[in-house]
Amino acid sequence: MEESLVRPSPLTDEAAGLRAGVPELPEYVDRLCALVERVDPLIHAFVPEPGRYDRLRSRARELAVRYPEPDRRPPLYGVAVGVKDIVHVDGLPTHGGSALPPGVLAGPQAVVVDRLLAAGAMVAGKTVTAEFAASAPGPTRNPHRPGHTPGGSSSGSAAAVAAGLVPLAIGTQTVGSVIRPAAYCGVVGFRPTYGRIPIAGVIPNAPSLDTLGTFTADLAGAALAAPLLCDDWRGDGRLPSPDRIGAGEVRPPVLGVPDGTYLECAEPAALRAFEEQLARLARAGLRVRRVELFPDFAEVVRQLQMVNRFELARSHADWFARFGGLYRPETAAGIRVGRGVAAEDREAALRFRERLRERVAAAGAAAGVDLWLAPSATGGAPEGLHSTGDAVMSLPWSFLGRPALSLPAGRTGDGLPLGLQVVGAPGGDELLLAQAAFVERVLTER
Repeated sequence: MEESLVRPSPLTDEAAGLRAGVPELPEYVDRLCALVERVDPLIHAFVPEPGRYDRLRSRARELAVRYPEPDRRPPLYGVAVGVKDIVHVDGLPTHGGSALPPGVLAGPQAVVVDRLLAAGAMVAGKTVTAEFAASAPGPTRNPHRPGHTPGGSSSGSAAAVAAGLVPLAIGTQTVGSVIRPAAYCGVVGFRPTYGRIPIAGVIPNAPSLDTLGTFTADLAGAALAAPLLCDDWRGDGRLPSPDRIGAGEVRPPVLGVPDGTYLECAEPAALRAFEEQLARLARAGLRVRRVELFPDFAEVVRQLQMVNRFELARSHADWFARFGGLYRPETAAGIRVGRGVAAEDREAALRFRERLRERVAAAGAAAGVDLWLAPSATGGAPEGLHSTGDAVMSLPWSFLGRPALSLPAGRTGDGLPLGLQVVGAPGGDELLLAQAAFVERVLTER
């Protein structure tokens, strides 16, 4: 694997070109399928699909007939999108990264796919997931370095965007499955507020936590996709122009740093990079305030795991009873642990979450914090494909249901990507994207 395979393509550029007819859709499909055929055997981002070319050519013809006039074409006209293989797509089987018999997991097409198609997109294919979006990894490799994990569970979606196979991919996050792989693969991951994108049509892991999200090359791509996929989006998804950031269009955010045992979960190299990023942001005029936000972080972890394991076991009760011998050992172990969690303990954990939400909101308000910052992952992508890495840096924010972004932010000493996690207020997805534009600009300035 050479560095030349790492070439994420901006969604805004591809979408604008396709709407203008550059290239025309038949040529775009030819290029896409040729690229997948050449590159995907090296990274295994997509679930194999023998009829991909014919299916995409058919979709391209349908779109060309429906939208002959460029100025009437929808925002994602012809754009190729990867869809995680726990999300149902009509005409494509859902395997969930598992060995369960074909058809067992079938269900109605997901609402998020309906919205993609309504916006003119083409589903390039199913992207590889860890088994049932849990911890047993699939075959996907990190485009930056093939001996390292791309992260999970949305491994194929992150790798497909990093390698430029598609400019947009759909993933899910229960604990860290959008933010972490985005960081490992050097792309932007956006996990909206819990419930902001309807989860209907997605195989559940833990319904109290499961959230759909996106992968794009940059923040502008996330902003383009968000209004098309999220409920009740306010605004058109355009980011404030660089010359207007801080000049009236959007107020520069006050940044909060959650000091304490949570932040100490990151590796020393990741913490050093994080402190350098904070220093750059401060030099650019942003105020940075440190708050000990999770003094009981071990208890936060325990309570989230209580919910996650109980709900995983409940989600798979029927399938596991029928096909338990086909489950991977890691997934089966998690289900068995979840069977031992009492319903009243899960309810107590959800009450703990409500108190935690109130406490974090009060701490942020007292400190005047607009956005919380933290490393997206404990470090760069670990070597080996036996694990998808540690989700702990995303854990509290997923438990709280807050919207979060991973922005590419530097590299480890041996050249692996790192990410900066930017977390907004519940329901404040629009403001998160707008204010994160200031952060992205500072981080990308030379």
